[in-house]
Amino acid sequence: MANTKLECVVVGESKIHGKGLFAAKKIKEGDLLGALKCKPTKKDGAHVLWVDSGKNKGKKYKVVCDFKFINHSSDPNVAYYDDLTVVALKDIKKGEELTHHYGDEWD
Repeated sequence: MANTKLECVVVGESKIHGKGLFAAKKIKEGDLLGALKCKPTKKDGAHVLWVDSGKNKGKKYKVVCDFKFINHSSDPNVAYYDDLTVVALKDIKKGEELTHHYGDEWD
């Protein structure tokens, strides 16, 4: 994976839902965008990530950084990994919204 690219994203208004996270410049497939800053939680709600596999399986985390603005898409361009990092799944153009597949129930 390439270097962390958190400085390559910006929060803006989303056509998908509310606020979104957008590429401030071109991001390449495989780039590590950074790690989620989060707090364990027992409650569900806005900006809560449920982890379905790996060492964090079954845990819920309240995301407290700008990654909380990554909206859902059935054709995502980033993924959250089990170690709570965010990685580009494909090349992302400047200005393009970052999206993650939240799960089949969101489609």
